[in-house]
This record gives sequence, structure tokens and C-alpha cells, in this order.
Amino acid sequence: MGNINKRSIVIALIFVSLALTFVLKLFNLQVYDPSYKSYAENNTRREIVTFPARGLVYDRNNNLIVSNQADYDLMVVPRELKSLDTTSFCNALEITKEELVELFDKMRTKLKYRKISAIKPSIFYKQLSAKQYGYLQEKLYKYDGFFVQRRTLRNYEYPYAAHILGYIGEVGSKDLKRDKYYTKGDYHGINGIESTYENNLRGEKGYKYVLVDVHGREKGAFRDGKFDIPAVAGKDINLTLDIDLQAYGEELMQNKIGAIVAIEPSTGELLSMVSSPNYNPNLLVGKQRAGNFSKLSTDSLKPLYNRPIMAWYPPGSTFKTVQALIGLQEGVITPNSKFECYSGYNVGRFHLGCHHHYSPLNLRQSIANSCNAYYCNVFRYVIDQPKNGTVQNGFELWKDYLVRFGFGYKLGVDFANENRGFVPNSKTFDKIYNKSWSSLTVVSMAIGQGELLITPIQMANMSATIANRGHYYTPHIIKSIENDTVPSRFLEKHETGIDTTHFAPVIDGMEMAVWNDELGTARMARIPGISICGKTGTAQNPHGKDHSVFIAFAPKDDPKIAIAVYVENGGYGSTWAAPIAGLMVEKYLNKEIQPSREWIEKRMLEGDLIHGKK
Repeated sequence: MGNINKRSIVIALIFVSLALTFVLKLFNLQVYDPSYKSYAENNTRREIVTFPARGLVYDRNNNLIVSNQADYDLMVVPRELKSLDTTSFCNALEITKEELVELFDKMRTKLKYRKISAIKPSIFYKQLSAKQYGYLQEKLYKYDGFFVQRRTLRNYEYPYAAHILGYIGEVGSKDLKRDKYYTKGDYHGINGIESTYENNLRGEKGYKYVLVDVHGREKGAFRDGKFDIPAVAGKDINLTLDIDLQAYGEELMQNKIGAIVAIEPSTGELLSMVSSPNYNPNLLVGKQRAGNFSKLSTDSLKPLYNRPIMAWYPPGSTFKTVQALIGLQEGVITPNSKFECYSGYNVGRFHLGCHHHYSPLNLRQSIANSCNAYYCNVFRYVIDQPKNGTVQNGFELWKDYLVRFGFGYKLGVDFANENRGFVPNSKTFDKIYNKSWSSLTVVSMAIGQGELLITPIQMANMSATIANRGHYYTPHIIKSIENDTVPSRFLEKHETGIDTTHFAPVIDGMEMAVWNDELGTARMARIPGISICGKTGTAQNPHGKDHSVFIAFAPKDDPKIAIAVYVENGGYGSTWAAPIAGLMVEKYLNKEIQPSREWIEKRMLEGDLIHGKK
């Protein structure tokens, strides 16, 4: 009996202790611990995300090219919804009752599959118009569970440079997993600098806490804004782009398919990067974006395709400049070396044609007059040198020079989707020809044809490398970032392994191509008072008319601009690419076109190679 009493006492003490603990805990929570009160207040407060203003974008001359505009989303907290006047609500949103039913159905489906929360805000209707926003602001108190959230959209100040700038779009599931900064419904940069420099441009979100009544109406700041976190605006950036030159280039390429890339040789800064056909970047802003994107993506002319960094083209005769430099470096030719040309290159039954010209020519003359036979000889001499042992070794030696010029691999520009072009290796031909091939088998590569494919930006980089007498900086579009530094890789010098002395005769030949009345193939690129050096190319096209190609830089002894122009189905390089390049160089260096050259400008502006009007 005594044991039972003792056991009862112990049990009673345990219960008393537990009860006392609970009492003390409740007393502490309600009297001394403010977190309890805070928790209670959480039931009547709302967290509102304040989106930061995206960083502004300027060109190299501080012209504003990308700004922001206000945008508003209608948010909903499903648990707070009550019956509403559907007619009034539909009028406010300028939608039909059927559309409203569809919006509610979508919300219920998302709730069912837990894609949104019943107690947290989510987007009900995106991107209100100014008229919708103004009306809702006055009537919103009537619609329990709804409130408006402000964000910003982009405003592109010029109808140009769409491929450079990119656009803003809603984040996808992969983005949500990759970066915890984003939540469903957020926007981020897609393509162009909007994507590349997203982390700099986006800023940091803020959070505002407001008290709401039982109807979800805001009643003021929670705790006088003590817990609010202000948004931090994104960083402004300056691009290397000259927006006036870009606009001029896009106008010159109207109704033509191709690309223009202009680079400042001493820095690798991109002055212009034209992809044609193009589009107005404002087409991909706001509610119209989805419809316009669908139209652009199904357009047979592919206006969304960024040709300067994505298109693979044969470089044609512009590549002879590099071929000459390799031959000089390898010692198989000198500037005075001459080769006969009998309307082309002939070995046995093999014939690779060339335009009619007097023969033989030396190195300078061969560049000015673009002799095919000359470079077939140079190519074979480089590959078939006895020191190489085999054709495979000789070809790899030749290919290594190309890689050092930036061909066959991505240059590493600050744009997504850059293509590497294509430079085959000896194994490629071993597989095709069962290891039974010679330098003659692949001699078409000597003149920038055959399997050799490069992008327009690689072609412009080739021009910049020649202008620099043997080195280049990775082409890039970023010039400065507010309170930050540009990637250091854009400051690194890349050497080609070609001695500086070998560039003089090649550059002389390029100058002759423009200025020599008897030999020059690029006379249409002449600019009075500017020592421009260039090389034409006519790239064979198995699908139609040949492509018109031209590279150039100016001035000769102090290069400020290097350029590549590629006009699909434009025929000879002198017909379209050379005059367009000359006009671009003149516009950049002189800011205007001389009256004596306005007839050329008129012809280029009015030329239509898409619809057959020239």
C-alpha cells in the first residue's frame, strides 16, 4: 500500500511539473517574448516583393540605349478570395467573363497540384495596361484577395541592335533550380547582353511588409517599415557598341541577308555587330512578346538567327591573307615569289579556275588581284615540306596556324550561342579518303573554300589581327560595369606565332587591292583621305548565287577599325560587301559620307537582294 502511495505521488509530481512548465512557457511567450506577438501579427500582414530597377545600358559614347518602364501584375491570395462583382471585375481588366472563368480555372489547377500556395501571393493576371492599372487602383478595395505588384519592363530606346541586346522573359523550371534568386513568375535576360550580364543588371529584390484587414486591404506599413528590405537597383553598364554606326549598318543591310562585324583592333571592342534580317527589340517587350516571338521564330528569313556569331560561311579569298602569312612564316615563299597562273591552277587533269589577269604575280600583286593559283601553290608547299614527313603532319602544321588565328574554336565572346566554325583535321580526311589523300585532294581550302568554315566575327577578328600585325584581343561588347570590372580575359593578348615583319607585304597587297587601278579588286571601298586596306572574297555557294565577302581595316598605319562584311548571294566581293564596308569605315572615322560617294550609299541603301531588286 505504501509503494502505491509513493508511486501516486511521483506521478502527481510529474504532472504538476509538466503543467508548471507549460504555464511558464505561455507566460514567457505572451509577456516577455515579442516573437509570439510577431507571429500573431503575421496573420494580418502581407509580404510584397519590391523588384529592383534593372541596370541601364549605354553605348561607348554614353548614349542611353536601354531604359526601364513601369509594369504591374495583378496578384491574388487564394485564401482571401470572396465573392465579387464579375461584371465590374471584367470591365476593370478589359476581359470577357469567359476569360475570367479561365483565369480562375488555371488558379484552381495550380492550387490542386501545389504549384502555388493558398496563403501566399501569386500572379493572377500579368502586365496590366496603364488604363487597367489606373482603374484597379480605385476599385481594388472591392475585390478581396487581390492587390497590384509593381515591376519593371525594358524599353529599348533605338529600334536597332536586337541581337546584341537580347530580351527579357519569364524564368523557366531550369532557371529556378539553377539560381535561388528567382521565384516562379520572375523575369530574366534571354540572349544578348541581357543574358550575359544578367547578374550585374538584375539588382537585388526588396521586401515590404504591410498590414491588411480581413478584406485584404492594406492598412499601412508593418511596424513602421522596421523589417522592410529596400530593393537594390541593378548596375548600369556601358557597351563598346557605337549605336550610330550600328544603326547605319542595319540600314545598309536592309533587304539583304548576312552580317557586318566591326572591331577596334587595339582593344578587341566590338563597334558594330549587324545581323540581317533583324527586328526591333521592342517587339519582344510586354504582353505582345509571345505573339511576336512566334511570328519571328517562324519567319523563313530567320530574323532571330544571330549570324555574326552563329552562321558558318566559307571565307573565300579573304582567307588568302592568312595563307600568305603562313607561307612567309614557314619560309616557303618570300614577298618576291612568283607563280604562273593559266586561268587557274592546273596539275594533270586537275583544274581550279581563276579570273583572267596577267601572270606571273608576286605576293603583293597576288593579294591585290586575288590570284587562286598563287595560293594553291603556297598551300601545297607548306603541307608538302620534307620536314613534315607525311601529308597528315603537314596538314596539322597548317591547321595549328589557323587555330592561333582564332579559327576552328570559339573565340570566347560575351554572347551565348557562339559557334566555333569548322577547321578539319587530318583524321577527318583519313576517314573520308581511307588515309589515301594528298595536299592536292584538299587544295580548295587554300582559297577559303572546301571544308573550311568560319563565322563573321572570326572573319572580322582575322582583319583585326592583320591590322595589329600578329595579335588580337578576344572580341567583346562590354566596356564598363558600374562599380565592377570587366572580365580579365578580354585584356589578354593572343599571339598568332607569325613574325611581325611578315605582315608588311600582306598589308601592302591589301592596300593595293583598294587603291591600285590596274590590279585592285576592291576599288569600290576607296575613301578619299583614308588609307583603307582590304581584301575581297567571292565565296562559292552550292545552293545558289555566290556570297559577297570583304575584310578591311583603316587607317593603314594606325588602325581604328577592322571590319568584315558578308552578303549572302551577293556575287563578287566588290559588288556589295566592299562598298558597304567602305561606307561603314567612312561613317565611323569621318561621321559622315562625302558628297562624292553618296551615289554609292544610295545604291547600297536601296539594294534589295531578297526580293530581287538591285
